[in-house]
Amino acid sequence: MNVESLDLLGAITAIAIFGSSILTFTARLVFGVGAGHWVGIPTLLAAIPLAYLLLTAPGAGRPFLYYVQVGVMLAWIVLLFVLDYWLGIPWREERWQLISYVTLYFGGLGGMVGISFLAGRGWGTAAAILFFVAGTLAFVQRAVTGV
Repeated sequence: MNVESLDLLGAITAIAIFGSSILTFTARLVFGVGAGHWVGIPTLLAAIPLAYLLLTAPGAGRPFLYYVQVGVMLAWIVLLFVLDYWLGIPWREERWQLISYVTLYFGGLGGMVGISFLAGRGWGTAAAILFFVAGTLAFVQRAVTGV
Protein backbone atom coordinates (compact mmCIF):
# COMPACT_ATOMS: atom_id res chain seq x y z
CA MET A 1 0.00 0.00 0.00
CA ASN A 2 1.43 3.41 -0.90
CA VAL A 3 1.75 6.28 1.57
CA GLU A 4 -1.28 8.14 0.22
CA SER A 5 -3.45 5.05 0.66
CA LEU A 6 -2.15 4.60 4.21
CA ASP A 7 -2.96 8.25 4.93
CA LEU A 8 -6.49 7.74 3.63
CA LEU A 9 -6.87 4.56 5.71
CA GLY A 10 -5.77 6.52 8.78
CA ALA A 11 -8.25 9.31 8.08
CA ILE A 12 -11.15 6.92 7.47
CA THR A 13 -10.28 5.02 10.65
CA ALA A 14 -10.21 8.28 12.60
CA ILE A 15 -13.59 9.37 11.24
CA ALA A 16 -14.99 5.93 12.09
CA ILE A 17 -13.67 6.18 15.66
CA PHE A 18 -15.16 9.65 16.07
CA GLY A 19 -18.45 8.50 14.57
CA SER A 20 -18.60 5.44 16.79
CA SER A 21 -17.82 7.56 19.85
CA ILE A 22 -20.56 10.02 18.96
CA LEU A 23 -23.06 7.20 18.42
CA THR A 24 -22.06 5.57 21.71
CA PHE A 25 -22.50 8.76 23.73
CA THR A 26 -25.78 9.54 21.99
CA ALA A 27 -27.09 6.00 22.60
CA ARG A 28 -26.20 6.33 26.28
CA LEU A 29 -28.11 9.61 26.47
CA VAL A 30 -31.17 8.37 24.61
CA PHE A 31 -31.42 4.69 25.56
CA GLY A 32 -29.29 4.34 28.70
CA VAL A 33 -25.82 3.12 29.49
CA GLY A 34 -26.36 -0.48 28.35
CA ALA A 35 -27.12 0.54 24.77
CA GLY A 36 -23.86 2.44 24.55
CA HIS A 37 -21.98 -0.74 25.34
CA TRP A 38 -23.12 -2.50 22.16
CA VAL A 39 -23.06 0.55 19.93
CA GLY A 40 -19.38 0.98 20.81
CA ILE A 41 -18.30 -2.34 19.32
CA PRO A 42 -17.22 -0.77 15.98
CA THR A 43 -14.65 1.21 17.94
CA LEU A 44 -13.05 -2.08 18.92
CA LEU A 45 -12.80 -3.07 15.27
CA ALA A 46 -10.75 0.06 14.61
CA ALA A 47 -7.87 -1.79 16.29
CA ILE A 48 -7.38 -3.76 13.07
CA PRO A 49 -6.54 -0.84 10.75
CA LEU A 50 -4.63 0.89 13.57
CA ALA A 51 -2.43 -2.19 14.03
CA TYR A 52 -1.92 -2.28 10.27
CA LEU A 53 -0.92 1.38 10.26
CA LEU A 54 1.64 0.68 12.98
CA LEU A 55 3.04 -2.32 11.12
CA THR A 56 3.41 -0.40 7.87
CA ALA A 57 4.76 2.77 9.50
CA PRO A 58 8.47 1.87 9.16
CA GLY A 59 8.13 1.24 5.41
CA ALA A 60 6.26 4.53 5.01
CA GLY A 61 9.04 6.43 6.78
CA ARG A 62 6.75 7.72 9.53
CA PRO A 63 8.18 9.98 12.24
CA PHE A 64 8.15 9.01 15.93
CA LEU A 65 5.06 11.16 16.58
CA TYR A 66 3.05 8.99 14.19
CA TYR A 67 3.81 5.91 16.29
CA VAL A 68 2.73 7.78 19.41
CA GLN A 69 -0.51 9.00 17.82
CA VAL A 70 -1.56 5.59 16.52
CA GLY A 71 -0.17 3.77 19.55
CA VAL A 72 -2.09 5.83 22.10
CA MET A 73 -5.38 5.27 20.26
CA LEU A 74 -4.65 1.57 19.96
CA ALA A 75 -3.72 1.37 23.66
CA TRP A 76 -7.03 3.02 24.57
CA ILE A 77 -8.98 0.53 22.44
CA VAL A 78 -7.18 -2.39 24.06
CA LEU A 79 -7.90 -0.92 27.51
CA LEU A 80 -11.56 -0.41 26.54
CA PHE A 81 -11.82 -4.03 25.45
CA VAL A 82 -10.13 -5.43 28.56
CA LEU A 83 -12.04 -3.33 31.10
CA ASP A 84 -15.51 -3.13 29.55
CA TYR A 85 -15.91 -6.13 27.29
CA TRP A 86 -13.62 -8.84 28.67
CA LEU A 87 -13.42 -8.29 32.43
CA GLY A 88 -16.49 -6.10 32.88
CA ILE A 89 -14.93 -4.28 35.82
CA PRO A 90 -16.90 -1.28 37.23
CA TRP A 91 -13.80 0.91 37.06
CA ARG A 92 -15.61 4.19 36.33
CA GLU A 93 -16.50 4.59 40.01
CA GLU A 94 -12.90 5.39 40.99
CA ARG A 95 -12.09 8.98 40.05
CA TRP A 96 -8.36 8.42 39.41
CA GLN A 97 -9.13 5.48 37.10
CA LEU A 98 -11.73 7.47 35.20
CA ILE A 99 -9.42 10.45 34.80
CA SER A 100 -6.59 8.20 33.55
CA TYR A 101 -8.93 6.51 31.08
CA VAL A 102 -10.41 9.76 29.78
CA THR A 103 -6.93 11.28 29.43
CA LEU A 104 -5.83 8.31 27.31
CA TYR A 105 -9.06 8.54 25.29
CA PHE A 106 -8.65 12.22 24.48
CA GLY A 107 -4.96 11.75 23.81
CA GLY A 108 -5.85 9.05 21.30
CA LEU A 109 -8.57 11.15 19.70
CA GLY A 110 -6.24 14.11 19.40
CA GLY A 111 -3.66 11.91 17.76
CA MET A 112 -6.26 10.70 15.28
CA VAL A 113 -6.95 14.31 14.30
CA GLY A 114 -3.26 14.60 13.47
CA ILE A 115 -3.36 11.35 11.50
CA SER A 116 -6.36 12.66 9.55
CA PHE A 117 -4.51 15.77 8.44
CA LEU A 118 -1.98 13.54 6.68
CA ALA A 119 -4.74 12.68 4.17
CA GLY A 120 -5.46 16.34 3.52
CA ARG A 121 -6.94 19.47 5.00
CA GLY A 122 -10.55 18.36 4.43
CA TRP A 123 -10.07 15.09 6.30
CA GLY A 124 -8.27 16.83 9.12
CA THR A 125 -10.88 19.55 9.44
CA ALA A 126 -13.69 16.99 9.50
CA ALA A 127 -11.82 15.02 12.18
CA ALA A 128 -11.23 18.16 14.26
CA ILE A 129 -14.93 19.06 14.15
CA LEU A 130 -15.92 15.51 15.10
CA PHE A 131 -13.34 15.59 17.90
CA PHE A 132 -15.14 18.55 19.48
CA VAL A 133 -18.55 16.92 19.00
CA ALA A 134 -17.36 13.67 20.60
CA GLY A 135 -15.66 15.55 23.41
CA THR A 136 -18.73 17.59 24.19
CA LEU A 137 -20.97 14.52 24.13
CA ALA A 138 -18.55 12.62 26.38
CA PHE A 139 -18.87 15.22 29.12
CA VAL A 140 -22.61 15.77 28.61
CA GLN A 141 -23.43 12.06 28.80
CA ARG A 142 -21.21 11.67 31.86
CA ALA A 143 -23.06 14.52 33.57
CA VAL A 144 -26.47 13.07 32.63
CA THR A 145 -25.85 9.35 33.16
CA GLY A 146 -23.07 9.42 35.75
CA VAL A 147 -21.13 6.83 33.74
